[in-house]
Amino acid sequence: MAASRHLPIRPEWLARHVENILEPDLPIIDAHHHLWDRKGSRYLVDEFCEDLDSGHNIVGTVFVQCFEMYNRDASAEMAPVGETEFVNGVAAIGASGRDGRRRMCAAIVGFADLRLGAAVAEVLDAHLQAAGQRFRGVRHINAWDADESLLSLSYEARAGLLAEPAFREGFGCLAARGLAFDAWLYHPQIKELTDLARAFPETTIVLDHFGGVLGVGGYAGRRSEIFETWRTDIRELAACQNVTVKLGGLLMRINGFGLEEGEKPPTSEQVTEIYRPYVDVCLEAFGADRCMFESNFPVDKGAVSYPVFWNACKRLAADFTASEKSALFTGAAARVYRLNLPD
Repeated sequence: MAASRHLPIRPEWLARHVENILEPDLPIIDAHHHLWDRKGSRYLVDEFCEDLDSGHNIVGTVFVQCFEMYNRDASAEMAPVGETEFVNGVAAIGASGRDGRRRMCAAIVGFADLRLGAAVAEVLDAHLQAAGQRFRGVRHINAWDADESLLSLSYEARAGLLAEPAFREGFGCLAARGLAFDAWLYHPQIKELTDLARAFPETTIVLDHFGGVLGVGGYAGRRSEIFETWRTDIRELAACQNVTVKLGGLLMRINGFGLEEGEKPPTSEQVTEIYRPYVDVCLEAFGADRCMFESNFPVDKGAVSYPVFWNACKRLAADFTASEKSALFTGAAARVYRLNLPD
């Protein structure tokens, strides 16, 4: 049966481990986060700013759709524009300069149902009108697996969606508007994304969360086997020059690493140990210019605190060149989402 994959956030548990901030002056664009107000889970401006203020130099962020603040008075097709209107208001707080250089939600990735085909153009234009220069992309989630325990109650996913004619007709409306496509799917579906990327080489595609490497359900206990399959598929996808990958979102329930089960939250060294092999493969395949770090907060906050997560990213990049670090922490995100941040 489908269920929420999000781990509960436990502030008292997260507070059991605190670290000094590594390289506190290093500029960072958090390339993937959410904002929501749900029963038992609130992560809005105050909660987000508490994390942003925890010591790292976050100069900008990219909001990614999460089915929040939809407009109940609009049609089902147009309702997601309400989320963009909401986030654009948050972005205005950042643009006011209240927090100095930092720009929250400097780019917005919203939802539009690409299954509408050419009719989705009207929805895309409404998003652009609502957020002006901040609306930069669309995410149409299709994280699907035959194991129903891996499905989410939040969205409808189905096998083969990325190849459906109507979906591809809608997908074809993105490039003309300068919009990127964020892909959230599971690792057995990466080949489907590769086929889509080859069919639309002019469209910028961003693979979220390393490609959703599963480690629970029928995938539990098969870590080495799955890693080899994932690595092969990632290398094939990386041959598509229009694809960039986000390095993050690896500590969700579906990944099965279980860091949330410890008496204390993980250290940055522990997070680094988990991330290292996946980061190494992506850097080899895509190159630093097509990789970007992302927090995936508040989802991953169920397993790690914000300052510890970014310390782990800095440990991962400790031996990289200055240009590689710049690409991973700011450059790739700024390029893909066309961010113009203050100097």
